[in-house]
Amino acid sequence: MKTVSNFDRIGEENAFAVLGRAGVLAAGGMDVINLGIGQPDFPTPENIVEAAVKALRDGHHGYTDATGILPLREAVSADLHRRYNTEVSPANVLVVPGGKVTMFTAILMFGEAGGDILYPDPGFPIYRSMIEYTGATPVAIPIREENGFAFSAEETLKLIGPNTRLIILNSPANPCGGITPKAEIDKLVAGLADYPDVAILSDEIYDQMLYDGEQHVSLLTYPEIRDRLIVLNGWSKTYAMTGWRLGYSIWPDRLYNMARKLAVNAWSCVNAPAQYAALEALTGPQTAVGEMVAQFDARRKSVVTQLNDIPGVSCITPKGAFYAFPNVSQTGWKAKQLASELLEQTGVATIGGPDFGTLGEGYIRISYANSQENITRALTRMKEFLAQNPG
Repeated sequence: MKTVSNFDRIGEENAFAVLGRAGVLAAGGMDVINLGIGQPDFPTPENIVEAAVKALRDGHHGYTDATGILPLREAVSADLHRRYNTEVSPANVLVVPGGKVTMFTAILMFGEAGGDILYPDPGFPIYRSMIEYTGATPVAIPIREENGFAFSAEETLKLIGPNTRLIILNSPANPCGGITPKAEIDKLVAGLADYPDVAILSDEIYDQMLYDGEQHVSLLTYPEIRDRLIVLNGWSKTYAMTGWRLGYSIWPDRLYNMARKLAVNAWSCVNAPAQYAALEALTGPQTAVGEMVAQFDARRKSVVTQLNDIPGVSCITPKGAFYAFPNVSQTGWKAKQLASELLEQTGVATIGGPDFGTLGEGYIRISYANSQENITRALTRMKEFLAQNPG
């Protein structure tokens, strides 16, 4: 059988491969500590779980509108207004089965042979994978340690060419935990006035996971780009709902119906009880969100201190998300080889930086979405391994 060439170009997210290998090792008796997968280690808050159960008992078993139930889309609009003082119509909200669906839809909408799409490097691996799948040319936006793992507006604008269709931005960022300052975003938005036909996808899935007094700057607050802005967000990270597969996107009027039609063709609608759970997440108590972020903050500080105590390893302090991206270039190890050996020899799962892009060499990603005890045990093993196995 011969498949179409698109499928020869599609990549994957190696965090799931590492998760699978960690499971095999654990099943074989190894004590595995997973600092690889990017999901909160907290349970979904009980009120959210109960809302889904109640929805099932109340008979919400069937299809919903492909765009999501109206009360949920209204709740998304209200939540964005409360947090960013910006108006978003429920008619521009599309509820989707997970955050990846928004990037899949947006990249599919703008990607084709002859077109360029800009994306962060290091960045979430599905960006590049989907760009290549469509036949478009991926153009990397460098995300540099010396810039606090934020993108540079000047550097990004210089990458825009006559074939640029879409720019993908991510702040707070995966895998680096960087936050792009408002002044830099202001510069980028001002510069984009010269490129009115270039669309923007802003991945804001970690928008409530910030530290040290940082405030998220949503691109929704820039009216001059709203007619070409797509925003990716959802419930997975903020409410510890990764397995519920729930996300939402904001689309400008001229793109919304195309996204809706793709939903009808691909997944019909998001499952009904999960939507009622998401409604409760947005409209119910927010205490659990603050408590979770406070625990991440404490772990973040501990992770950075412990990593910087390992000879050959240095780590700047991440400002958002729940990832550290330590520089391991002075250990003598290549990043992916080090990540592999840490898992196979010590039972510590991490992700090699090159899995997030070519500029990820020399780094590994560590998720501190694990208990403080496990983080300390894992980093102790890492320190001992590097002492015994200089690269």
